[in-house]
This record gives sequence, structure tokens and C-alpha cells, in this order.
Amino acid sequence: MATKTIQPDIKLLTVIFTGLLFLYSCTQPVQEYKYETIIVNEAPFPMDTIKVLIYPEKDFIITNYGASTEADNNTEAIAKAIEACNKAGGGRVVVPAGEWITGPIHFKSNVNLYLEENAVLRFTDNPSDYLPAVMTSWEGLECYNYSPLLYAFGCENVAITGKGMLSPKMDTWKIWFKRPEPHMNALKELYTMASTDVPVEERQMATGENNLRPHLIHFNRCKNVLLDGFKIRESPFWTVHLYMCDGGVVRNLDVKAHGHNNDGVDLEMSRNFLVEDCVFDQGDDAVVLKAGRNRDAWRLNTPCENIVIRNCDILQGHVLLGIGSEMSGGVRNVYMHDCNAPDTVFRLFFAKTNHRRGGFIENIYMENIKAGRMQRVLEIDTDVLYQWRDLVPTYEEKITRIDGIHINHVTCEATDAIYELKGDVRLPIKNVEIKNIHVGEVRKFIHAVNNAENVTEENVTFDKTSFTLK
Repeated sequence: MATKTIQPDIKLLTVIFTGLLFLYSCTQPVQEYKYETIIVNEAPFPMDTIKVLIYPEKDFIITNYGASTEADNNTEAIAKAIEACNKAGGGRVVVPAGEWITGPIHFKSNVNLYLEENAVLRFTDNPSDYLPAVMTSWEGLECYNYSPLLYAFGCENVAITGKGMLSPKMDTWKIWFKRPEPHMNALKELYTMASTDVPVEERQMATGENNLRPHLIHFNRCKNVLLDGFKIRESPFWTVHLYMCDGGVVRNLDVKAHGHNNDGVDLEMSRNFLVEDCVFDQGDDAVVLKAGRNRDAWRLNTPCENIVIRNCDILQGHVLLGIGSEMSGGVRNVYMHDCNAPDTVFRLFFAKTNHRRGGFIENIYMENIKAGRMQRVLEIDTDVLYQWRDLVPTYEEKITRIDGIHINHVTCEATDAIYELKGDVRLPIKNVEIKNIHVGEVRKFIHAVNNAENVTEENVTFDKTSFTLK
């Protein structure tokens, strides 16, 4: 008699196995997280509560994963510590005192990179160490480029804290500052791809002599971010770039970076952030609000909004508070107050755009500012194109709506002009309020206004001029 072979019912076994896995997972303890909640109630607009994770009291010291101050590169050891921290439900990845050479550091959720006092992370300047390319952005255009030195993508609860220092080696990046012809050609190529809807994964820019420098810190599409207490000394590109992030705090940072495009902190298409008690010594702007460039930003349709900056000092830099020029997704609800720029800046507040950007700038407040010397206290310019004016064509014209700029209680030693508003005749600037401004010396002219409506001035005074008043 023949034996009958019974075939297993694969579909039934799959259902049973999946069900058992589900029951098993339900019996496992669920990690419960506690958050510090920060309510910023002084903002002149509704501000969501900011949450910052109270990280579990578990430390993952990088030396336990193979890191050594004698090693040529500790990238792998730090990655192992981050992986272990993430798998354990979160905690601190601890960098002890000493100098540690490393390549890129990639974060995972619930990880706090803690830099002990006198700890120095020295990042290599070998571009091949920052490959394979990762999804990032370059001056408002999404692409795949060399990994930022500290990088997080799609993470929740990520932090860098402690009293240590981030200090990249700069020899190669300084050569790349020069923007040779292959670099400019790469910028044209990226601009064209973004303007013609080429998918982001096809925008591979970490090739040849493109020389698109990586950010120092680039957190992309992250939630609940904390940057607290550490020092930064130099950066290949934008120093702290928070891109499409939701909620967080940047505080107690000591930032000194005087290379090309070395902004202090760039918040781009991010929302619900507090920046406080930081010191910026920059080769470019101090605090900058951005929202992508042109068609790429219209595709993402994500404004930068609900940002409060308070109690910060800028020792040197171009601008205390900058908006743009990459702002095509819109910037709104920004409040800077009680900040100082005691030495020299180009402008205290500078909003810049052009006829390719579109978007909007609205509901911006600056007050209680003390400053030294500058070219302008306030400037709005709707025709800022830099090298792009002749480098690439205009694919589509969209004019930026600018409405609701408020500047109040500012004192400064000297300025070329108190304010200059250069609107676009097709969509004039609207509702600019300038109150309680006192300047020691005005060197060139008091103010100039073109294509702006409802500009109000109250109690704007100066001690003397370096020109003859007409």
C-alpha cells in the first residue's frame, strides 16, 4: 500500500508563525520614555510644546567597543557603540577625555552622543572616508553627497551633549573652499536636475572633482533633537544643519568656524525649535532660517516655522539673523530676542530672496538687541542671486510674499544705514514695523525704501551722521 505524502500548508503555517510572533512581542516589556517638556510662552505666535528625551541611564563607552586614542580611525568602534545603545533602548554613547580620530558618525534613534570634558572628536579629511554617499542637501537642493561628519536620517530622539569638542581636520576641505570649475559645473548639474524633477536618488554628487563639501552636523527628517553644551572648532560646510526636523533645542554651544559657507546654525524646513545661550564666531551668518530652493522646495512643501532664538552672542559673522536665500518653502513665526553682536557684522537682520524662489517670509520678530558696527540694522533684498544670476537660467518665476516684519528695541554703535527695503514691484513688501532703534553714528544714509507698503517707523534716533543731512 502506497504511503501518502502530506504537503504542509505554507499559508497556514505563515499565519500561525506570525500570530505567535505577535503574541510573543506583546509579552515583552515596552520601553517607556520620559521627556523634558519645554514651553516657550514668550513668543508672539502659538508655539507647540517642545519635547526632549530624558535619555535612559545607560552608558556605552566607546573604549568598550574597541576605540583607542592610538587608533588611526575609530569609526567602526563608535558605530558599534551606537548600535548597542540603540538595541538596548537608548542611552549615552560616551566619548571619554582624549583625542579620538574618526570618520563619519551615523546616529540611530534614542542615542545621545556624550562628549566628556576634554574629549575631542577629530574627523578625518579624506573624502573617501565619507562614502558611500547619503541622502542630504546642498544649498537647498536634495542630493546624494559625501556623508556629513555627524549624520542622522529619519531618527527620533537624537542628541549631542557634554563639554567636549568637535574639531575636524581641515586640510582637504580648505582646498575645496576655492570652488574650481568642476565644482561650479557640478552645481549647475544639480540645479538642472532639481529644476527638471530628476529623482533625488539619481542626483549622485559625490563623484570626480565635484567637491561638494559635507556638513559638520546634518540631522535630516529627525524628531526631538538636542544639541547642548559642546564646542565646535571649524567645519567643512554649514556647521549645524537641522533639515526637515520636528522639535528640538540647540543650547549652550560654543561655535567657532571661519571657513567658506560656515554658518553657525541653519534651520531648514524645520519647526518648533529653541536656540538659546549660544556663542557664534562665524565665517558666514550666525543663525539662519531656510526652506529649500525653487522647485525642489515646492515639491517638499514644508515651511520653516515656530523658531525662537534667545540670549545668544555673535562675536563675528556676516548676519545675526538671516532668512534665505533658500526659502522657497516659506519661513514664518520667528522670534529672536535678547541677543548681542558686540563687534562687527554686515547686518543684524537680513531677509533675502529672488524672483526664482516663491514662498513667503512672514511674522518675523527681532527685539532687545545690542550691537557694535554694521552696514545695516535691517535689510530686505528681493534680488539676491549671487553667482547663480549668470550661472544657471530661470526655469520659472515666482515672487516671494513678504508680510509682517517687526524690529524693536535695538541699539548699535554705528551703521552705514539704519534700514533698507528693496521689494519687488510685482509683489511689494508689506507691513514692516521699525520701533525704538538708537544708533550712535550713521555713516552713509538713514534709510531707503523701494516697493514696500505700510512701513511704520517710531522712535528711530541717532547721535550723529558722517554725511550732510538734506
